[in-house]
Amino acid sequence: MIRKAVIPAAGLGTRFLPFAKAQPKEMLPIVDQPVIQYVVEEAVAAGITDILMIIGKGKRAIEEHFDRNFELEAGLAEKNREDELAAIRRISNLADIHFVWQKELNGLGDAVRHARHHVNNEPFLLLLGDTLIQSPTSLCRRLMEVYERYGESVVALEPVDPAKVGLYGVIAGRPIGDGLHLIEDLIEKPAPGQAPSNLAIASRYVLSPRIFDYLERTPRGKANEIQLTDAMRLMLRDVAIYGVTLEGRRHDIGNKLDFLKTNVLYGLEREDLGVEFRAFLTDLLANP
Repeated sequence: MIRKAVIPAAGLGTRFLPFAKAQPKEMLPIVDQPVIQYVVEEAVAAGITDILMIIGKGKRAIEEHFDRNFELEAGLAEKNREDELAAIRRISNLADIHFVWQKELNGLGDAVRHARHHVNNEPFLLLLGDTLIQSPTSLCRRLMEVYERYGESVVALEPVDPAKVGLYGVIAGRPIGDGLHLIEDLIEKPAPGQAPSNLAIASRYVLSPRIFDYLERTPRGKANEIQLTDAMRLMLRDVAIYGVTLEGRRHDIGNKLDFLKTNVLYGLEREDLGVEFRAFLTDLLANP
């Protein structure tokens, strides 16, 4: 049974400067809730109650967001703002959330390596902290079910524009039914024309604890960083790795255009905002 999740959130967020100079990109709001809270809620909805976040310099706001703010709670209670008070208290009760610091930014693989002691030789769910998933069913739960069935690591896969495969870790593999693939190779950010497919790893994983042994043996790769994809490629020499095709939509909040699109999509779905927001957008398109 998978009980723990790891959320790396230590990156500098340079694509969101100047905002990210003093605020974590994971705290960017989607309507009125930070990205990182959606990621935590996704893990919790899959049944996870123990979450480790890997953070770095300038990320203290993430810790504070998931901690209690007694002064704010008292102020809301005094003004009888019960809905807001309940929402604020809910945040600190979502799960048991722990933090560890990645003191030097040496890549995703190095960030994951910092989770070794917390994971304590258990399989774990890995969710990237700047990516949201909209799916009719829980993608994380699906990954966990595949792991429990085969006992080996499994990643989410998403078909991407072939012109953009160089932005992702990409797999070679063969379908084995019901959106499931047996992975035969993984390449981190392949050069144009060298990608074995257009199936990219979509920011969600369930990993066997043996990944830590391979991370220790993984040399620096792209951008002189320790790449998780490279460690998984080493592991693939010895054990099977599976892929599950995403049913739904992935939102890369580290990308400015995707950030804007995501706010629109989530705003339209809000019961309290959707009708008026849609009317505004319709009028804006008709009268630019």
